[in-house]
Amino acid sequence: MSFLFALALAAQNPAVAPAALSDRQQLELRCVAALAIIASEQERGAISSDDYPRVVERGRTWMGLVGEAIVKDTGRSQEQVRDLIIAEVARHQASVRDVAEPAEVVDSEMLRCMPLLDAAVPPTPKPDLVQCAAMLQLAYDEVYGREGLSSTAKDLKTLAFVLDSRAREALMADGRSGAESDIILETTREKMLADASGERQENSDLDYDHCFTLAAPESKTQEH
Repeated sequence: MSFLFALALAAQNPAVAPAALSDRQQLELRCVAALAIIASEQERGAISSDDYPRVVERGRTWMGLVGEAIVKDTGRSQEQVRDLIIAEVARHQASVRDVAEPAEVVDSEMLRCMPLLDAAVPPTPKPDLVQCAAMLQLAYDEVYGREGLSSTAKDLKTLAFVLDSRAREALMADGRSGAESDIILETTREKMLADASGERQENSDLDYDHCFTLAAPESKTQEH
């Protein structure tokens, strides 16, 4: 049966009920809703990546994948799937509204949902100190070239300096000399610049947000 013919039949018989959601699809909808709430909180700064992994971009991608699969598998429209997600968001919000320890409910949801998200949309690799030092230096160069010593450029310059210093300390602790550290940092910057210009793709999917974590005050970066 052709797709157009199937659409014609559906239009002639609009009362046909969509297929029931599977247990897996119901779980995915609950998790999409839970992650959407976490992502919203992260975007407005109420929850940091120290509390939970950052899920804004990956959560949005997964929501699209889950929605498309349910539309395809059950015959629901995109609007109907959207309504299902909205209903799950409301259910999740209600589930934590009147409990004594809402954080425990959220933690439980994240423990159940993060493996599903990671399997569907794997997290981007976390760059190391050397890569972050190169990335922030290149970001500063770009902004400075466009805006001069703007407030954004000043912030990036400070972050680049902090990361460069920490990268050199790490390299020297690993037995590298000052000259070797210079070469490694310069070579990494060249590779990053080539990647940005489209000649290489190996570093294009690194988690840039992780660099800001590595540039945070020492008390927040000791575990790294």
